[in-house]
Amino acid sequence: MEDRIVTANLMMEDQAAEFSLRPRYLAEYIGQAQVKDNLKIYIEAAKMRNEALDHVLLYGPPGLGKTTLSNIIANELGVSIRTTSGPAIERPGDLAAILTNLQENDVLFIDEIHRLHRTVEEVLYPAMEDFALDFIIGKGPSARSVRLDLPKFTLIGATTRAGLLSAPLRDRFGVVSRLEFYTEDELSFIVSRTADLLDVGIIGEASREIARRSRGTPRIANRLLKRVRDYAQVRGDGMITEQLAQEALERIQVDPMGLDAIDHKMLQAMIMRYKGGPVGVDTIAASIGEESQTIEDVYEPYLLQIGFLQRTPRGRVVTTAAYRHLGLPIPEPS
Repeated sequence: MEDRIVTANLMMEDQAAEFSLRPRYLAEYIGQAQVKDNLKIYIEAAKMRNEALDHVLLYGPPGLGKTTLSNIIANELGVSIRTTSGPAIERPGDLAAILTNLQENDVLFIDEIHRLHRTVEEVLYPAMEDFALDFIIGKGPSARSVRLDLPKFTLIGATTRAGLLSAPLRDRFGVVSRLEFYTEDELSFIVSRTADLLDVGIIGEASREIARRSRGTPRIANRLLKRVRDYAQVRGDGMITEQLAQEALERIQVDPMGLDAIDHKMLQAMIMRYKGGPVGVDTIAASIGEESQTIEDVYEPYLLQIGFLQRTPRGRVVTTAAYRHLGLPIPEPS
């Protein structure tokens, strides 16, 4: 699962490259027009008042630029950013150490904020609302509460599972923004920009060919570009043309809709063995040798998004669009 080239999750090969490819300011950031325009206003207002920006929650599928946008917000504000993740903060003391080291108006970015421990989350509430930490010192009758004031700061939380956030935490964010999948035009522009930064020549419709197969996700687009670049250097003169891009992407089994070999295997198993459904997710998992949770969390979302699968009360059903894409005869309605 983790080795799929079309996974939107961060892979080892992405980490070093993404840092150098990330835009640093809103003017350089491509896509998410409404989110970007709103943030521009909120940031400008906070700077005019010389105050910390309201706490920001960014949510949406992986690979759409939540971490990039968080760093841009800090750059636009002209402050430092401290980065951590929900699972990394194991105890309230860990959070207290981070918060007390922040400077006035700094940004604290917590990735996967939905995975914060409940005890840590309880400490975060007064820090977000009152910019203070409450501690209990001592035990029994001699125990007393101590409040430690914190500098004003902006918490930016990022999550792919906004539904898992507790209501008290979600309600403390003043700015809540959902990141949407990118259009083909936006991804084509991103591919061209990345090629320029990597000093790779790309001509004609090559950038659009890569964009078309990127599942609406910049992280996947950049990853595919690097694989096509390798192919162009070995099989061509280093210049990426539309034909070379098509050949390279077919070789790594990413089709024009962004489906890979596992997607094809799943759809074909449903069609060949179960006449396209309805079929239960546990049955699909057994047929292709995967876990049902992996089917639901990893494989299904994109197939549902592009209309190749439907969920019904009786199970999953392959749509006529998927039959057409696979070049298979559409069954007659029974």
